[in-house]
Amino acid sequence: MARGVEVEHTDVNQAATTRPVAQGTRGMVTSGHALTTMAAVRMLLSGGNAFDAAVAAGFAAAVLEPTASYTLAAEGVGMVYHAASGEMLALSGQGVAPRGQTVAYFRDLGLDRIPTGPGDRAHLSFTVPGVVDAYLLLLSTYGTKPVREVLEPAIDYAEHGFPMYEYMHRMLSVAGAREQFDCYPPGGTAVFYPDGAVPPVNSLLVQPQLGHTLRVLVGAERAASGARRAGIEAARRVFYEGEIAHHIIDFSQQVGGFLQLDDLAAYRAKFEAPISTTFAGYDICTQNTWTQAAVLLQALNMLEHVDLRAMGHNSPAYIHTVTEVLKLAFADRECYYGDPDFATVPIEALLSRDYARARVQLVDADRASPGLPAPGDPLTGQAIREGVVLPLMPAPAAAPVASELAAEEGTTHFSVVDGEGNMVCITPSGGVFRKSAFVPALGCTLSTRSEMFFLDESHPNGLQPGKRPRTTLINYFACRDGEPVMTFGCPGGDDQAQANLQLMLNVMVFGMNPQQAVEAPRFSSQSVTNSFYPRAYYPGQLNMEVGMADATVRQVAARGHRIARVGACGIGAIVTQRDPQRGVLVSGADPRRPTYGIGI
Repeated sequence: MARGVEVEHTDVNQAATTRPVAQGTRGMVTSGHALTTMAAVRMLLSGGNAFDAAVAAGFAAAVLEPTASYTLAAEGVGMVYHAASGEMLALSGQGVAPRGQTVAYFRDLGLDRIPTGPGDRAHLSFTVPGVVDAYLLLLSTYGTKPVREVLEPAIDYAEHGFPMYEYMHRMLSVAGAREQFDCYPPGGTAVFYPDGAVPPVNSLLVQPQLGHTLRVLVGAERAASGARRAGIEAARRVFYEGEIAHHIIDFSQQVGGFLQLDDLAAYRAKFEAPISTTFAGYDICTQNTWTQAAVLLQALNMLEHVDLRAMGHNSPAYIHTVTEVLKLAFADRECYYGDPDFATVPIEALLSRDYARARVQLVDADRASPGLPAPGDPLTGQAIREGVVLPLMPAPAAAPVASELAAEEGTTHFSVVDGEGNMVCITPSGGVFRKSAFVPALGCTLSTRSEMFFLDESHPNGLQPGKRPRTTLINYFACRDGEPVMTFGCPGGDDQAQANLQLMLNVMVFGMNPQQAVEAPRFSSQSVTNSFYPRAYYPGQLNMEVGMADATVRQVAARGHRIARVGACGIGAIVTQRDPQRGVLVSGADPRRPTYGIGI
């Protein structure tokens, strides 16, 4: 009997999970918190579609999940599929650099990178908030409901409160959040540390000023005359040109930031054509190189030449090979990726099959590369590009602790599918409490995403006013016959492309269901300059979750990887599947975070 049980649990298709997959036919919502999920479910149950539900989830998450590195005046990245028209688009709600933020300014200060918090320089990396416009664009284009209805759950959570939950309590108990509030007093101390302490678990957390900010959007809609879209546009204007914009600008000027009214008024979120590759019979679609999303596509193209299934899931050979392939893709990210509206990025060449074949031949099956490899030369098809100096920075002494905290913070992610086949997945982020500045008049922090720019105007990711920083935020659709059948998303900074790759391989190569895929232990290379200030770099370091077997870890280390055991390599993962023939919806939610899926 014992032998039979042992054999059963060596089969990944039979692996036990901490919770079952969520199932449904009329709709599926999965997000970073049960109440965020419920906000979206309310829209579906009241006759709304996936786009209405996604917008409701996005605003609700800004209230419920501020310790997941996401508040209202931040950014978001998404994938959108409109079933009736067949339109599949990437959604850019990434904010841009304000016009006063220039390379010359920082160079004159003697800086070689854009600073942010922790500390009193967070205002130097403020970015124009983008996610509100992205939500309103999505609602206006594909939704059916007015602003007041999709904001109703978020306003309710802000004004009437929600129970303090364990993850949020733990993150607020870390000293960094409160110390950063003190750098820009009064910060959010009165809200998140009433009576001088973190409210106990299960006490009600009320955010009246954030509730008021949301009500300003609703009030602008009500004052507008005309159709639903006129009300949505009025809400957008009050955020980017009216009362809310003035609060943002007044605060920025007060603390020495660059944001001006013209920066906000000129901002527009937008839909874009996705980029894609094919793997295991699927078309994998995602955002362009203003994100790091193509890292995963390049990795898949290289792994097409490797028999991963024969290696075995999370075997030493598998972990080593996937890690080395990711290093090669990250080297190209550091050299070539940036906002294609401002830089010429050879994305077709980077995603070519011949180039992938040349690059994967650089993987040594027995020995890890000691750090980030040289980039390739996709335009000529050469595996190595000579003479390129990547903008690597030395690792500060205190960075390992910050890196682990950042991994636990992550950001958040949600996906929505409705019974008609409409599909949305969005990864919103920005305004980390321990790094940013809290605006009391708004009840939220401001994004500091400009920290991701390089202070090199000649680089594709070099700082320029009006440009999108190369964000770590990403998510994916997997499609068959031009129709999305799966979504993938996993917060975690630079770990995002790595975690999402492992989620895909878990499903597409090893046949796991969504819950098994998100619960399986993960790993992540740190042999790339971190995208966030102070840009730590740990050549040769491979983070492996504590769920990995000790014997596996020893064998991976024997190949030359410097192992660090961590709690999470990406946190809050979500995988959603839709069967177009039967209409069955299935989702997996990551137990590393209070992520929760509900099917209807």
